[in-house]
Amino acid sequence: MSFEDLLKDLQGQKTIQEDPNHVSLEKLFNESFMSKHSSFKSFEEFLEKGNFQVKTHEDINNIHDELFDRHVVRETDFANWKSMLDSATKEYEGKSEA
Repeated sequence: MSFEDLLKDLQGQKTIQEDPNHVSLEKLFNESFMSKHSSFKSFEEFLEKGNFQVKTHEDINNIHDELFDRHVVRETDFANWKSMLDSATKEYEGKSEA
């Protein structure tokens, strides 16, 4: 799933967990992934560190791209949000196919 597709899904779909073709951010950015690529155990901790107020999927879309990219660069081993999202998606897909 591309970043653009995920954004479209996050913007228009409030019941992502109910759709087997969509994966929640909590599953994508699970403890294993976050521990490997950052000093955080959860995506929620990562967001809190950046003072991002995220309660819904729409909130993620409302974060300014440049601010979020800077936070990703500072707190993870990724160059930007898209690369972090792409990596998490590939890892998740690899595990679900195994």
